[in-house]
Amino acid sequence: MTHLRDASGPYFGEYGGRFVPESLIAALDEIAAEWAAAKADPEFKDELARLHRDYSGRPSLLTDAVRLREHAGGARILLKREDLNHTGSHKINNVIGQALLTKRLGKDRVIAETGAGQHGVATATAAALFGLECTVYMGAVDTARQALNVARMRLLGAEVVAVEAGSATLKDAINEAMRDWVANVERTNYVFGTAAGPHPFPELVRDLQSIIGEEAREQSISMTGGLPTAVVACVGGGSNAIGIFNAFLDDEEVRLYGFEAAGEGADTPRHAATLTKGGKGVLHGARTRLLQDSDGQTIESHSISAGLDYPAVGPEHAWLADIGRVTYVPVTDDAAMQAMRLLSRTEGIIPAIESAHALAGALDLGRELGPDATIVVSLSGRGDKDMETAMEYFKLGEPDRTDLEVMPAEEAEAVEKIGGDS
Repeated sequence: MTHLRDASGPYFGEYGGRFVPESLIAALDEIAAEWAAAKADPEFKDELARLHRDYSGRPSLLTDAVRLREHAGGARILLKREDLNHTGSHKINNVIGQALLTKRLGKDRVIAETGAGQHGVATATAAALFGLECTVYMGAVDTARQALNVARMRLLGAEVVAVEAGSATLKDAINEAMRDWVANVERTNYVFGTAAGPHPFPELVRDLQSIIGEEAREQSISMTGGLPTAVVACVGGGSNAIGIFNAFLDDEEVRLYGFEAAGEGADTPRHAATLTKGGKGVLHGARTRLLQDSDGQTIESHSISAGLDYPAVGPEHAWLADIGRVTYVPVTDDAAMQAMRLLSRTEGIIPAIESAHALAGALDLGRELGPDATIVVSLSGRGDKDMETAMEYFKLGEPDRTDLEVMPAEEAEAVEKIGGDS
């Protein structure tokens, strides 16, 4: 019997595969073969475990968000704290593994794409640690809204290339990184940032991120005496989500929810709800679900979160949606921003805007499931990088600002009930 969590590429159902230039096939074959060998190599596994423990700071905590509970219908909310990892997000789990793999491949240069900058910072960090040359491609729009992360990458020694083509966001950054890889494949390894792209990247990234779910499953049982009612995560490309879902895929009693970016509304032209509104097609080397027009052309996505501003999704998510194992729900920019502020005020934790989409979804889900439910939320990253967006959204820099002016009445009552700001 094949377990869902053991599903592997090149295809997940009808999704996945390789749709790339012929010049990259050998490189992809080499990565797939080396990853299969590395997973079976005790020395590689020991070194990866040592780096997780001594460098990244694993295991990450599972935090009981006690004050958030009353906003979630009384449901218990447990936060899987990937924001506490070195570099501030789940991205380091994947990058440390792929950097080790780069050394096994005998290559001395890595390239990466990044949207919110978290994957770029993690790649620049690993490159510095392992002595690798590093180039990171980033959409020009994202370099502006994530300027702090651009500075971090440069300080770490990486070259950051601002991509002006197309919408100048993550999709275009991946296009440019692919072009670089084709031209320099002999000495360059592409450290792909999410569970998308051509085989073996969806499987490789899923494997490296599965440590999130393995820890969360064990910690949840230890903390509550059993499995959670539901596990939730935000979904852009889908790496943190597939990482935490993987350990629970064969636990039929555990509900799994992925919350994707509805932007200004999934029924408006400005969203990134690829599983809710997307169709089947090919993008960045894989068949998956993506946003496209009636002629099959990829259309621009929108999200206030740079990390979710991507018009496609990893092929395993598309498959899990089709077979009904995971439910995918769109969350608007505003709902995510309100959840970001709520967690900041109730728990003293400022989440990344990506993660705030999962929080907003968990709050609604908790109200639906009721006080007996336990919901594990993947808090995939911290919000330091998003402070400029938050400052603009909430007008935090205005000296005469009073927060209750923009707070919905229901939320204002809730804040007052739990003590407010004074």
